[in-house]
Amino acid sequence: MDLSSIPLFERISERMAWLGERTRVLSQNIANADTPGYTPKDVKPLDFEAEMRKLDPVEPRRTSEQHLTGTVPPAGDFDVKKSKKFYEQAAEKNAVVIEEQMMKLSESQVTYNMMVNLYRKHVDMFKTAIGRNV
Repeated sequence: MDLSSIPLFERISERMAWLGERTRVLSQNIANADTPGYTPKDVKPLDFEAEMRKLDPVEPRRTSEQHLTGTVPPAGDFDVKKSKKFYEQAAEKNAVVIEEQMMKLSESQVTYNMMVNLYRKHVDMFKTAIGRNV
C-alpha cells in the first residue's frame, strides 16, 4: 500500500519537504550573515487555505439513530496573522539578523518534528486497524 496516495500522508510529506527546504535556505542566510550586501531569503509559504479547498468535506457517519448529527464547519475564511518586522538591519550592511534567522530555523525544526510525529501516529493507527501490533 502506497501511503503517499492517501491525502493526509501526501499533505504531511509536502509540508515536511517544504520545511526541509526552508531549513536549507535559513541555514544559507545564517552562513552569509557577515557577507556585505547579502539579502536574506525565505521560501514561499504553503497556502493552507488552498490546501484545505483541495480536500472533500468530512462528515461523521451515524451508525445509530440516537447519535447526534455532526456540525457543519464554518464557511468563513481562515484567520491569517500578519508577521511584523521586529528587527533592524545588521551592522555589516546586509539585512541578515542572526536572531531572526535562528528563531525561524527553530520554528521550522519544531514543526518538522511535529509532522514526523503526526506521520508516525497515523501509520501506527493504520497498523492497529489492520490488526498488526505496533
